[in-house]
Amino acid sequence: MPLIADRNTPQRDAELVPVPMGAGKVIYAGSIVAANATGYAVPGAASTTLTYLGRAEEQVDNSGGGDGAQGILVHRLLAFKFANSGTDPVTQASLGKPCYIEDDQTVAATDGTSTLSAAGIVIGIDSDGVWVQ
Repeated sequence: MPLIADRNTPQRDAELVPVPMGAGKVIYAGSIVAANATGYAVPGAASTTLTYLGRAEEQVDNSGGGDGAQGILVHRLLAFKFANSGTDPVTQASLGKPCYIEDDQTVAATDGTSTLSAAGIVIGIDSDGVWVQ
């Protein structure tokens, strides 16, 4: 039903968000964080079932816990510089296009013939890494 009066709509920060972690995972500060198929935070990896979330703000060890036993702070909505793939490097031609998660610190130019999940949009390429938004 549409509003007929003002509404006090709750808000929350979407830049630094707590995310429950997947079972048996360790995520290191500064690494690529993704959501697995069931929605839990996992380190970036070569996979087709991950959804890019952002950069880990801290190291969290959930190696002995089940899904959701630990949570991790994930920084989102900014651009982060990750390592460029040695085998499928992101180039200037990728500017404005998606790049793909190769591991928890590396992005690639292509999806590796449908074997990698999207990381985000390339907004810059430096000699020491790729800026991903």
